[in-house]
Amino acid sequence: MTVTYDFTGKTAFVTGGSAGMGEAAVRAFAEAGAAVAIVDRDVDASRQLADELSAKGQRAIAVACDVADEDQVASAVHATVEAFGSLDMAFNNAGIMLPPVDSADETAEAFDALVAVNLKGVWASMKHELKQMREQGSGAIVNCSSLGGLVGGDGRSTYHATKHGVIGATKSVALQYGRHGVRCNAVCPGTIETPMVARMAADGELDTEAAAAGVPLGRLGRPDEIAAAVLWLCSDAADYVTGAALPVDAGHTAQ
Repeated sequence: MTVTYDFTGKTAFVTGGSAGMGEAAVRAFAEAGAAVAIVDRDVDASRQLADELSAKGQRAIAVACDVADEDQVASAVHATVEAFGSLDMAFNNAGIMLPPVDSADETAEAFDALVAVNLKGVWASMKHELKQMREQGSGAIVNCSSLGGLVGGDGRSTYHATKHGVIGATKSVALQYGRHGVRCNAVCPGTIETPMVARMAADGELDTEAAAAGVPLGRLGRPDEIAAAVLWLCSDAADYVTGAALPVDAGHTAQ
């Protein structure tokens, strides 16, 4: 069964939108008729994707942005609204993961880097998205947490702390902004076949075969499967869903 949505006349804002889960979401939003802002530090990849979508008659712009810098996030939201007239849906997907480390040996620099992107980046993105959505009286935000927002992880305490924080922020915004017509949810991906996971496997940080064997569905996830969850959470089909942290993890957190 293929589920389709009609987002004609709506605008989506996707951070980390040039690759992996972000790229899959950008493509899915565009195919559903939305105008899409591809928000990413990798300007060349974002422009290439925007050009590809535009060549197919879809509406997309590339917006250079490091989500760790609030001023850049504010400018990205402004550029999106200026280009398309609204901001109706957001997938705050940008995130990083560093190599595992003994918690007693983690540097302050590593801690700051993870928090700056994974937590502050979501905070800044939501802050400026909410300003526009509050003015409109409508909107849907999906934050990218992780199965790491629901469980702990050996050697990655700060990463997991940031992803737990994303869920806490999501729930709090959902409570505050329902009265403004804005829904806010989080998606919690398991191990997904993305460039970041490929790098981790190449560096010996992740055994993908073991990861696949360790979940009930017996395989890694695909970026488009995360995009499908994001689009559902942004759609009218999820009109009564807010403050949720949705695992899309092949049953990892059910064990």
